[in-house]
Amino acid sequence: MYPNGLARAALRFKPSAFVGTFVALALAAMIVAACGILLETGVRAEVPPQRYAHAPVVAAADQRARQSHADDGDNQPVPDRARLDHSLVAAAAAAPGARTAVADVTFPARGPHGSPYTAHNWGSTAFTGERLTTGRAPGPGEVVLTHGTVGDRVTLTTPDGTRTAYRVAGLARAPGATAWFADSDAVRHSGHPGRIDAVAVLPKPGVDAETLRSQVSRALGHRALVHTGDDRGAVEDPSLAQARELLTGLGGSFGGIATLVAVFTAAGTVALGVGQRARELALLRAIGTTPRQIRRTVATEALLIAPLAGVTGCLPGVALAHWWFGQLQDKGAVPDAVRLSVSWIPLVSAVGTVLVTALSAGYLAARRGSRIKPGQALGEASVEPLRIGWIRTPLGLAAVAGGCVCAGLATSLSGEDAANAALGIVFLFMLAVALLGPLVARACAALFGLPLRGAGAPAALAAANSRTNARRLASAITPIVLAMAFASVLVFLQTSTDKVTADQQRAGVTADHVVTAEPGLAPDAVRQARQSSEVTAAVGLLRASVLVPVSGALESASAQGVTGSVRDLAAVQDLDVRQGRLTLRPGEIAVDAGLARNAHVRVGERLHLYLPDGTRAAPVVVATYGRGMGLSEVTMSRAGLAAHVSSAFDTELWTKGGTTAGLAPLGTVLDRDGYSAAQSLDRELNAWANAVMAAVLGGFAAVAAANTLVMTVLARRAELGTLRLIGSTRRQILRMVRWEALLVTLAGIALGTAIAVATLVPMTNGLTGQGPYIPPVVYGAFAGGILLLGLTAVTVPARAALRRETLGE
Repeated sequence: MYPNGLARAALRFKPSAFVGTFVALALAAMIVAACGILLETGVRAEVPPQRYAHAPVVAAADQRARQSHADDGDNQPVPDRARLDHSLVAAAAAAPGARTAVADVTFPARGPHGSPYTAHNWGSTAFTGERLTTGRAPGPGEVVLTHGTVGDRVTLTTPDGTRTAYRVAGLARAPGATAWFADSDAVRHSGHPGRIDAVAVLPKPGVDAETLRSQVSRALGHRALVHTGDDRGAVEDPSLAQARELLTGLGGSFGGIATLVAVFTAAGTVALGVGQRARELALLRAIGTTPRQIRRTVATEALLIAPLAGVTGCLPGVALAHWWFGQLQDKGAVPDAVRLSVSWIPLVSAVGTVLVTALSAGYLAARRGSRIKPGQALGEASVEPLRIGWIRTPLGLAAVAGGCVCAGLATSLSGEDAANAALGIVFLFMLAVALLGPLVARACAALFGLPLRGAGAPAALAAANSRTNARRLASAITPIVLAMAFASVLVFLQTSTDKVTADQQRAGVTADHVVTAEPGLAPDAVRQARQSSEVTAAVGLLRASVLVPVSGALESASAQGVTGSVRDLAAVQDLDVRQGRLTLRPGEIAVDAGLARNAHVRVGERLHLYLPDGTRAAPVVVATYGRGMGLSEVTMSRAGLAAHVSSAFDTELWTKGGTTAGLAPLGTVLDRDGYSAAQSLDRELNAWANAVMAAVLGGFAAVAAANTLVMTVLARRAELGTLRLIGSTRRQILRMVRWEALLVTLAGIALGTAIAVATLVPMTNGLTGQGPYIPPVVYGAFAGGILLLGLTAVTVPARAALRRETLGE
């Protein structure tokens, strides 16, 4: 006997027996390749420098907030931009190889009629290359513009709140409306006085970039990070850090889950394919084939199928990664300058993963059939044994126990701790379903089969088939449970948070009008609104984000800086204060009750947090409230935020009373319903990522379930032929097959729903303080789709099989 020859002969003369295995492995390779490409892109993501293209060395602040000074501590990108002290310009210029060091300051400004300008310091033109077309460089109280008349005066409003008539000293070319201030004016009026965005260092003749970098690093020490090459692009575009986090999170965290599910499902399909050939392997044992030759045959088949399936799956995997990445760029989550990185590493990893999966699953599936006696192997190939696996069963029971422990732990915890504990529930229970598959299948067949016994001969035969072929039933149930559980958790977690957010907005927004403008509202917008007809209260809100330590990690929280009194704020927002008394004094904040619980702080204690630019702060918590998800998780005075954001202009103006016509000169006016609709659009964009992950993971599991059902039907062609020979009509056989599919899909839907609910209840209670919200229409679509898929997956191959009249086919 030659195992290699047996394997090649099996593939040559019975290729249909391996189609299902090929499809499962190809799908697994597609998922692994796509997630691997996104992960690699996140690791390698770079933006070629544009503004700093002619500055070989750039010093900037660390754009990550760190809980500790150790490199292994938790760190997150700062929500806005971290800045440097202006004094570092002189320190960088003192480096031996530096010809000069130039501060770079960029900030928004408002033109005479509220038109947006991008403002810079004129000194930055030393490395950006802009040149005057007419006039001269600006001095104090002067500006250079991209359009206008030299000698005229133009009124510009800067983020520090000053409104000044500047003399136009010159004109220069630049994309968009741009204004250049004298360096001293730019630093003073940027909204963060004494702070600059970066320091561009230009070298002396003959000094290369790396030499200059090391010299500047020594001169600045730990006060700044020094960048060269493409690293300079990350300095001018801070959003690259968030994009890297997103891509590595998708490719790493979600990719790890998706890879486990894909490998798990593919391994089950490989094991099913080997198990369906149990009679063939038993006959080989009966004619003298040794156990080692059997195992080598199965391994050779895997070596012949898996690489080709892996390569085939990599092609749609690359396409999936391209589509996913393009969608992220279209939604602004990834800068347009970032390019998808497709190298051999994720593709080889995908092929290697499916190869190892096929070899491992095939070996384990063939292990018992190759070790037992030939006569016993023939008997077990004819009738499925009722034995209990002494390895799988204890492990499965341990997984059930672990899932119950996680469920109890999640119920006793709150906030993020409860949500994190709940994640273990879905994994442990899914592992239990896979390990205890035959026992679960027998239980489901007994339970769901009871009503079938009185529904006619085809239904009774379907129930009997399900009870006596539990392993085959388990192979079909497991991917259905995977599809239902994971898709439900991802989608209904989002619907639950969206509903709580919408309910809190509906109850908390008591303002009659909300005014917005670009690049922000005028500094005196609140005063003007109060003078408008019929306005009884007006407050300005500066929207930003802060980082709060939660359960050992830094979590982003929405923040609002308020311009106005507490009484006016209460007139336009019902925060639902639970404890304490809301004030807007410096050094004091009010926080959402859920955030306070997660951060383990109470009223009267200090909350240690990181402001938008990464500055550490420890304000006193004076109140907690209940509508942070719908309004803002942190409320403080505007003065506490304004100096730590790139644009210190108020983002929104909320008024009680007033008219659209009276408020229109201040910006775009929305009523209460219009503002809620705009906010729900933002939530829809945030929910897109979860929907895509659910589609990728659930869609893969659903296709794997259909593939498994097709395999089980095609493997029963002889059985269906026998039923035809003893007098059963095609209609009766199709009804039997449909009843079996109905039993399988209903069992999978029920188990998947139970696992999803067990996961969602503690998770949503921890995140929102309420139970999960499961829209009936969405759930019905999930269940109906799986049911339709299951019935179609068995009906089509069963019809094809019944067209053949020969018993052996």
